[in-house]
Amino acid sequence: MQFTFFTRPVSFIITLAVSATWCIAAPTTDLRLPHIFGNGMVLQQGKPVTVWGWAKPAAEVTIEFAGQTKSATATTEAKWTVQLDAMNASFTPGNLVVRTAEQKLTLDNVLIGEVWVCGGQSNMERTLSSSLDADIDLTAADYPAIRFIRLPKVANSEAQDDFPVENANSPTGNWRAATTEQVANCTSVGYYFARRLQWNLKVPVGIIDNSWGGTLAQHWCNKKSLAGIAEMRGDIATFENKCKEWNDGGREEGAQKRLAADVAQWEKDSAAAIAKGARAPGRPNPDSYTDPALGHQPGGMFNGSLAPFTKLTIRGALFYQGENNAFGEAWKPYRNTLPAVISDWRSAFGDPTLPFGIIQIAGWSTRRTMEYDMNHHCNIVREVQFDVWQNTPNTGLIVSFDANSDGNIHPANKQPVGERSARWALSEVYAAKSAGSNEPLPWHGPVYDATEFANGQAIVTFKKVGSQGLHLDKDTDLGFVVAGEDKVFHNAHARIAQSKEKGEQLIVWSENVTHPVAVRYASSNLPVGGLMNHRELPAFPFRSDNWPITPHQSTGSYVRTKESK
Repeated sequence: MQFTFFTRPVSFIITLAVSATWCIAAPTTDLRLPHIFGNGMVLQQGKPVTVWGWAKPAAEVTIEFAGQTKSATATTEAKWTVQLDAMNASFTPGNLVVRTAEQKLTLDNVLIGEVWVCGGQSNMERTLSSSLDADIDLTAADYPAIRFIRLPKVANSEAQDDFPVENANSPTGNWRAATTEQVANCTSVGYYFARRLQWNLKVPVGIIDNSWGGTLAQHWCNKKSLAGIAEMRGDIATFENKCKEWNDGGREEGAQKRLAADVAQWEKDSAAAIAKGARAPGRPNPDSYTDPALGHQPGGMFNGSLAPFTKLTIRGALFYQGENNAFGEAWKPYRNTLPAVISDWRSAFGDPTLPFGIIQIAGWSTRRTMEYDMNHHCNIVREVQFDVWQNTPNTGLIVSFDANSDGNIHPANKQPVGERSARWALSEVYAAKSAGSNEPLPWHGPVYDATEFANGQAIVTFKKVGSQGLHLDKDTDLGFVVAGEDKVFHNAHARIAQSKEKGEQLIVWSENVTHPVAVRYASSNLPVGGLMNHRELPAFPFRSDNWPITPHQSTGSYVRTKESK
């Protein structure tokens, strides 16, 4: 794939407007664009670009942009679609004009470059203002050709054709520039990703932030896909029952009556508890009295957040999600729902090979007993993410566990995550080479290959790509455990050794395990470890065994299939 890149001129200055310029000839006409189109947006370079919207039935709609003029006729359903020819990247702002005989819309300050979707849950949603380096990066942000849009949180049981925007000045639903004045609410992972892309590609970059804290993978799948996943039947039935109860209970009016009654009862119970010197009960939460069809649900974010802009031409997607699938029994459908997210998004965007970067979840909480750590839900989620990467073409897996220093479920150090994501994209999507060579840009660390057990040691080998310069950070062997036939793990030592036949190998052993039969690395709810390559890219967590993992607060066990390893 060939790209034509334009460098940014020294005198380049952009003043980013916050809303479209609407020049309406007659108030009764209804020409409009979906809200994903706006002033200051970035359109994808190098691929045909789809523009769509609504107009009076049978009206002829004309699009003018970058020297192109394209037309279409609105259907009887008042819809129209135009496709612009592929364009080269440009830092020169242009106007995208949409007109009919009665109405004209103008989007100002539109650039052409690379467009990526950043999806997932709270660790993607976390803003630059909450990142570890916010104190220095907010004031240093001066990238007017990096544009981002934070989408509103919308869930729905039916696919939506647009998302709402509160007003033209809202930081949600409008395109903004990565400058000090506007960048505070940009996804921090997306910001660092886009910054690295622009540094290397020297083109404008557009980031569409489609993230929502607390969401599960199944919320981002197509409902048709979920219907075929056995582990999802219970969740789907539960949601359908909630909707039935909502409708049978009088919908909004009935919910308000129940809330009022429950608040009244709470006031009585609270007063009685205080009179007895006891602790007062919690006040009823109004959020529990809302329409379930508008909240977290199977397929809900796919319908409400993603569907409104899937006609837009993009380059690829990053997906940082999985934490909420590491609670209770939410891990059970994950090995099917995560692949479904990828295939459903690719289908929705009409690109079966859409580049898809999976960000492996970090860790949180605390390490407790060895049995607790070895059987934690997080290990299942990370392993599923690894296996999906290995079995799904045109995807990447970005390690993040080493960026968490305090056990917070929201690690603040997002810069390495964003920049590692950019390494993957530059290497795999843009075919970038290492500086001064014709070698592909390395983007990941050591990948586990196999283990031999001999003389009381585990001898671990890694796949060739990513393992060059295998070493332990500060020569410290943290994060390694081994077990014997009793399947009881013990902390272990590790060192790097050289083999004439197999190159660099990892030797792992423990004085407490005479005959080890299994070795694991970074297997914990809060992983630790410093195994890396010469670029200091961390090794992926791994295990040599396929023993069942039985998470706490859960029934049943996770068993890794041979096909997935």
